[in-house]
Amino acid sequence: MSKEEKSFQKTSINWYPGHMAKTRRLIGEKYNTIDIVYEVVDARIPYSSKIKDIYSMIGNKPKILIMTKKDLCDLKITKEWVKYYENLGNHVVLVDLNCGNDYEKIISMTHEIMAPFQEKRKEKGMKEQEIKALVVGIPNVGKSTLINRMCKRKVANVGNNPGVTKDFSWLRTHSDILLLDTPGILWPKLDQGEVAFNLASFTAIKQEILPLDEVAIHILKKLSTYYPKILEEMYGLKKVTDDTILDAYESIGKKIGAFKGQEIDYDKVSTKIINDIKLEHIKNITFDRK
Repeated sequence: MSKEEKSFQKTSINWYPGHMAKTRRLIGEKYNTIDIVYEVVDARIPYSSKIKDIYSMIGNKPKILIMTKKDLCDLKITKEWVKYYENLGNHVVLVDLNCGNDYEKIISMTHEIMAPFQEKRKEKGMKEQEIKALVVGIPNVGKSTLINRMCKRKVANVGNNPGVTKDFSWLRTHSDILLLDTPGILWPKLDQGEVAFNLASFTAIKQEILPLDEVAIHILKKLSTYYPKILEEMYGLKKVTDDTILDAYESIGKKIGAFKGQEIDYDKVSTKIINDIKLEHIKNITFDRK
Protein backbone atom coordinates (compact mmCIF):
# COMPACT_ATOMS: atom_id res chain seq x y z
CA MET A 1 0.00 0.00 0.00
CA SER A 2 1.40 3.44 -0.94
CA LYS A 3 2.00 6.25 1.52
CA GLU A 4 -0.78 8.19 -0.25
CA GLU A 5 -3.30 5.38 0.23
CA LYS A 6 -2.38 5.05 3.93
CA SER A 7 -2.92 8.78 4.33
CA PHE A 8 -6.29 8.50 2.58
CA GLN A 9 -7.40 5.72 4.92
CA LYS A 10 -6.96 8.04 7.89
CA THR A 11 -9.26 10.62 6.36
CA SER A 12 -12.75 10.65 7.81
CA ILE A 13 -14.75 13.83 7.34
CA ASN A 14 -18.03 14.50 9.09
CA TRP A 15 -20.01 17.16 7.24
CA TYR A 16 -23.76 17.10 7.21
CA PRO A 17 -25.33 20.57 7.13
CA GLY A 18 -28.97 20.90 8.13
CA HIS A 19 -30.21 21.60 4.60
CA MET A 20 -28.79 18.26 3.42
CA ALA A 21 -30.64 16.39 6.17
CA LYS A 22 -33.76 18.33 5.17
CA THR A 23 -33.25 17.35 1.52
CA ARG A 24 -33.25 13.66 2.37
CA ARG A 25 -36.40 14.03 4.46
CA LEU A 26 -38.27 15.99 1.79
CA ILE A 27 -37.31 13.50 -0.93
CA GLY A 28 -39.05 10.86 1.17
CA GLU A 29 -42.12 13.06 1.52
CA LYS A 30 -42.26 13.73 -2.26
CA TYR A 31 -41.58 10.10 -3.17
CA ASN A 32 -45.13 9.21 -4.30
CA THR A 33 -45.33 12.23 -6.62
CA ILE A 34 -42.08 11.41 -8.48
CA ASP A 35 -42.14 9.44 -11.76
CA ILE A 36 -38.42 9.37 -12.59
CA VAL A 37 -35.12 10.43 -11.02
CA TYR A 38 -32.30 12.34 -12.67
CA GLU A 39 -29.10 11.58 -10.75
CA VAL A 40 -26.50 14.13 -11.83
CA VAL A 41 -22.76 13.43 -11.53
CA ASP A 42 -19.60 15.19 -12.70
CA ALA A 43 -18.05 13.35 -15.68
CA ARG A 44 -14.58 14.09 -14.28
CA ILE A 45 -15.33 12.15 -11.09
CA PRO A 46 -18.14 9.75 -12.12
CA TYR A 47 -17.55 7.50 -9.12
CA SER A 48 -16.63 10.03 -6.43
CA SER A 49 -19.56 12.34 -7.26
CA LYS A 50 -22.17 9.57 -7.22
CA ILE A 51 -24.48 9.48 -4.19
CA LYS A 52 -23.54 6.39 -2.20
CA ASP A 53 -26.98 5.48 -0.90
CA ILE A 54 -29.13 6.82 -3.75
CA TYR A 55 -31.46 3.81 -3.72
CA SER A 56 -32.27 4.27 -0.04
CA MET A 57 -33.87 7.56 -1.11
CA ILE A 58 -35.43 6.75 -4.47
CA GLY A 59 -36.29 3.06 -4.06
CA ASN A 60 -37.24 1.43 -7.35
CA LYS A 61 -38.12 4.61 -9.25
CA PRO A 62 -36.82 4.70 -12.84
CA LYS A 63 -33.53 6.62 -12.95
CA ILE A 64 -31.26 8.27 -15.50
CA LEU A 65 -27.62 8.79 -14.55
CA ILE A 66 -26.67 12.12 -16.13
CA MET A 67 -22.95 12.79 -16.49
CA THR A 68 -22.41 16.52 -16.97
CA LYS A 69 -19.31 18.51 -17.94
CA LYS A 70 -18.49 16.27 -20.88
CA ASP A 71 -16.48 19.18 -22.29
CA LEU A 72 -14.14 19.12 -19.29
CA CYS A 73 -13.56 15.38 -18.84
CA ASP A 74 -11.14 12.85 -20.29
CA LEU A 75 -13.58 11.30 -22.74
CA LYS A 76 -11.76 8.00 -23.08
CA ILE A 77 -11.78 7.31 -19.33
CA THR A 78 -15.26 8.70 -18.72
CA LYS A 79 -16.73 6.57 -21.51
CA GLU A 80 -15.33 3.52 -19.71
CA TRP A 81 -17.37 4.60 -16.69
CA VAL A 82 -20.45 5.04 -18.89
CA LYS A 83 -20.10 1.43 -20.04
CA TYR A 84 -19.47 0.29 -16.46
CA TYR A 85 -22.69 1.86 -15.19
CA GLU A 86 -24.67 0.69 -18.23
CA ASN A 87 -23.47 -2.85 -17.55
CA LEU A 88 -24.90 -2.49 -14.06
CA GLY A 89 -28.30 -1.78 -15.64
CA ASN A 90 -28.29 2.02 -15.50
CA HIS A 91 -29.61 4.39 -18.14
CA VAL A 92 -26.67 6.77 -18.70
CA VAL A 93 -26.39 10.03 -20.63
CA LEU A 94 -23.12 11.95 -21.05
CA VAL A 95 -23.80 15.61 -21.85
CA ASP A 96 -22.14 18.95 -22.43
CA LEU A 97 -24.73 21.39 -21.09
CA ASN A 98 -22.87 24.32 -22.67
CA CYS A 99 -23.24 22.83 -26.14
CA GLY A 100 -26.45 23.59 -28.01
CA ASN A 101 -29.16 21.01 -27.56
CA ASP A 102 -27.14 18.19 -26.01
CA TYR A 103 -29.60 18.15 -23.11
CA GLU A 104 -32.32 16.90 -25.48
CA LYS A 105 -30.79 13.41 -25.17
CA ILE A 106 -32.10 13.42 -21.60
CA ILE A 107 -35.60 14.39 -22.75
CA SER A 108 -35.65 11.64 -25.38
CA MET A 109 -34.48 9.00 -22.91
CA THR A 110 -37.05 10.17 -20.35
CA HIS A 111 -39.95 9.79 -22.76
CA GLU A 112 -38.60 6.42 -23.88
CA ILE A 113 -38.42 5.11 -20.31
CA MET A 114 -41.82 6.49 -19.40
CA ALA A 115 -43.56 5.30 -22.59
CA PRO A 116 -44.96 2.07 -21.00
CA PHE A 117 -46.47 4.10 -18.16
CA GLN A 118 -48.08 6.54 -20.57
CA GLU A 119 -49.39 3.64 -22.66
CA LYS A 120 -51.14 2.17 -19.62
CA ARG A 121 -52.89 5.48 -19.07
CA LYS A 122 -54.06 5.51 -22.69
CA GLU A 123 -55.41 1.97 -22.33
CA LYS A 124 -57.50 3.18 -19.40
CA GLY A 125 -58.85 6.05 -21.48
CA MET A 126 -56.71 8.62 -19.68
CA LYS A 127 -54.55 11.35 -21.16
CA GLU A 128 -50.76 11.27 -21.03
CA GLN A 129 -49.61 13.05 -17.90
CA GLU A 130 -46.76 15.47 -17.33
CA ILE A 131 -43.71 13.53 -16.16
CA LYS A 132 -42.43 14.54 -12.73
CA ALA A 133 -38.64 14.22 -12.49
CA LEU A 134 -36.59 14.57 -9.32
CA VAL A 135 -33.18 16.20 -9.95
CA VAL A 136 -30.68 15.04 -7.34
CA GLY A 137 -26.92 15.08 -6.95
CA ILE A 138 -24.04 16.25 -4.80
CA PRO A 139 -23.12 19.97 -4.80
CA ASN A 140 -21.68 21.64 -7.90
CA VAL A 141 -22.22 18.87 -10.46
CA GLY A 142 -24.36 20.99 -12.79
CA LYS A 143 -27.93 20.42 -11.59
CA SER A 144 -28.88 24.08 -11.92
CA THR A 145 -27.34 24.37 -15.39
CA LEU A 146 -29.25 21.27 -16.47
CA ILE A 147 -32.52 22.71 -15.17
CA ASN A 148 -31.95 26.06 -16.89
CA ARG A 149 -31.27 24.29 -20.20
CA MET A 150 -34.39 22.14 -19.94
CA CYS A 151 -36.55 25.09 -18.91
CA LYS A 152 -34.94 27.26 -21.62
CA ARG A 153 -34.60 30.13 -19.19
CA LYS A 154 -32.77 30.94 -15.98
CA VAL A 155 -34.89 29.51 -13.20
CA ALA A 156 -32.10 28.07 -11.01
CA ASN A 157 -29.04 29.86 -9.66
CA VAL A 158 -25.74 28.63 -11.07
CA GLY A 159 -22.50 28.89 -9.13
CA ASN A 160 -19.02 27.41 -8.96
CA ASN A 161 -19.35 26.84 -5.24
CA PRO A 162 -21.25 24.14 -3.34
CA GLY A 163 -24.54 25.04 -1.67
CA VAL A 164 -26.06 27.40 -4.27
CA THR A 165 -29.51 25.72 -4.32
CA LYS A 166 -31.16 25.88 -0.88
CA ASP A 167 -34.79 24.81 -1.34
CA PHE A 168 -37.07 22.42 -3.24
CA SER A 169 -39.02 23.85 -6.16
CA TRP A 170 -41.11 22.45 -9.03
CA LEU A 171 -40.07 23.90 -12.39
CA ARG A 172 -41.91 23.54 -15.68
CA THR A 173 -40.12 22.70 -18.94
CA HIS A 174 -41.30 22.83 -22.56
CA SER A 175 -41.17 19.04 -22.97
CA ASP A 176 -44.01 17.78 -20.73
CA ILE A 177 -41.52 17.22 -17.91
CA LEU A 178 -41.85 18.88 -14.52
CA LEU A 179 -38.56 19.12 -12.63
CA LEU A 180 -38.15 19.05 -8.85
CA ASP A 181 -34.92 20.87 -8.04
CA THR A 182 -33.15 19.92 -4.81
CA PRO A 183 -30.13 21.22 -2.86
CA GLY A 184 -26.89 19.30 -3.28
CA ILE A 185 -26.58 16.32 -0.99
CA LEU A 186 -23.67 14.44 0.56
CA TRP A 187 -23.41 11.40 2.80
CA PRO A 188 -22.85 11.99 6.54
CA LYS A 189 -19.26 10.71 6.62
CA LEU A 190 -16.75 10.82 3.78
CA ASP A 191 -14.71 7.88 4.99
CA GLN A 192 -12.92 7.26 1.68
CA GLY A 193 -10.00 9.65 1.50
CA GLU A 194 -9.61 9.31 -2.26
CA VAL A 195 -13.25 10.26 -2.76
CA ALA A 196 -13.04 13.18 -0.35
CA PHE A 197 -9.97 14.65 -2.05
CA ASN A 198 -11.51 14.16 -5.50
CA LEU A 199 -14.65 16.01 -4.35
CA ALA A 200 -12.55 18.84 -2.94
CA SER A 201 -10.49 19.03 -6.14
CA PHE A 202 -13.65 19.73 -8.13
CA THR A 203 -15.25 22.04 -5.57
CA ALA A 204 -18.03 19.67 -4.51
CA ILE A 205 -17.23 20.24 -0.84
CA LYS A 206 -16.28 23.56 0.71
CA GLN A 207 -12.60 24.45 0.74
CA GLU A 208 -12.41 24.68 4.53
CA ILE A 209 -13.38 21.00 4.92
CA LEU A 210 -9.92 19.76 3.90
CA PRO A 211 -6.52 21.46 4.19
CA LEU A 212 -5.94 23.62 1.11
CA ASP A 213 -2.39 22.39 0.55
CA GLU A 214 -3.41 18.71 0.75
CA VAL A 215 -6.08 19.23 -1.93
CA ALA A 216 -3.63 21.06 -4.19
CA ILE A 217 -1.01 18.34 -3.70
CA HIS A 218 -3.64 15.72 -4.54
CA ILE A 219 -4.33 17.56 -7.82
CA LEU A 220 -0.64 17.79 -8.69
CA LYS A 221 -0.12 14.08 -8.02
CA LYS A 222 -3.14 13.13 -10.13
CA LEU A 223 -1.87 15.24 -13.00
CA SER A 224 1.60 13.77 -12.60
CA THR A 225 0.25 10.20 -12.68
CA TYR A 226 -2.39 10.49 -15.40
CA TYR A 227 -1.77 13.76 -17.27
CA PRO A 228 1.96 14.56 -17.28
CA LYS A 229 1.61 16.70 -20.43
CA ILE A 230 -0.94 18.94 -18.71
CA LEU A 231 1.29 19.14 -15.63
CA GLU A 232 4.18 20.32 -17.76
CA GLU A 233 2.09 22.73 -19.86
CA MET A 234 0.43 24.33 -16.81
CA TYR A 235 3.28 24.37 -14.31
CA GLY A 236 6.48 23.48 -16.13
CA LEU A 237 6.88 20.33 -14.01
CA LYS A 238 7.93 16.90 -15.26
CA LYS A 239 6.80 14.84 -12.29
CA VAL A 240 5.50 15.36 -8.75
CA THR A 241 6.17 12.91 -5.92
CA ASP A 242 6.21 13.12 -2.12
CA ASP A 243 9.93 13.87 -2.34
CA THR A 244 9.53 16.71 -4.84
CA ILE A 245 6.43 18.52 -3.50
CA LEU A 246 8.44 21.35 -1.94
CA ASP A 247 10.43 21.85 -5.14
CA ALA A 248 7.19 21.85 -7.15
CA TYR A 249 5.69 24.56 -4.92
CA GLU A 250 8.87 26.63 -5.15
CA SER A 251 8.83 26.35 -8.94
CA ILE A 252 5.14 27.25 -9.30
CA GLY A 253 5.47 30.07 -6.77
CA LYS A 254 8.30 31.66 -8.73
CA LYS A 255 6.42 31.20 -12.00
CA ILE A 256 3.27 32.98 -10.78
CA GLY A 257 5.04 35.49 -8.53
CA ALA A 258 3.57 34.11 -5.31
CA PHE A 259 5.82 35.62 -2.65
CA LYS A 260 5.34 36.63 0.96
CA GLY A 261 8.29 38.92 1.46
CA GLN A 262 11.28 36.92 0.22
CA GLU A 263 9.56 33.56 0.78
CA ILE A 264 7.19 31.57 -1.43
CA ASP A 265 3.52 32.08 -0.47
CA TYR A 266 2.49 28.43 -0.28
CA ASP A 267 -1.20 29.21 0.35
CA LYS A 268 -1.31 31.32 -2.80
CA VAL A 269 0.24 28.47 -4.79
CA SER A 270 -2.34 26.01 -3.41
CA THR A 271 -5.19 28.38 -4.25
CA LYS A 272 -3.82 28.84 -7.78
CA ILE A 273 -3.75 25.06 -8.38
CA ILE A 274 -7.28 24.55 -7.08
CA ASN A 275 -8.61 27.55 -9.04
CA ASP A 276 -7.07 26.25 -12.25
CA ILE A 277 -9.61 23.42 -12.10
CA LYS A 278 -12.42 25.51 -10.62
CA LEU A 279 -12.08 28.15 -13.34
CA GLU A 280 -11.74 25.45 -16.03
CA HIS A 281 -8.19 26.37 -17.03
CA ILE A 282 -7.42 22.65 -16.80
CA LYS A 283 -9.61 20.45 -19.02
CA ASN A 284 -9.74 16.92 -20.41
CA ILE A 285 -9.18 15.24 -17.05
CA THR A 286 -10.96 12.45 -15.19
CA PHE A 287 -9.60 11.55 -11.76
CA ASP A 288 -11.64 8.41 -10.98
CA ARG A 289 -10.21 5.10 -12.13
CA LYS A 290 -11.83 1.69 -11.85
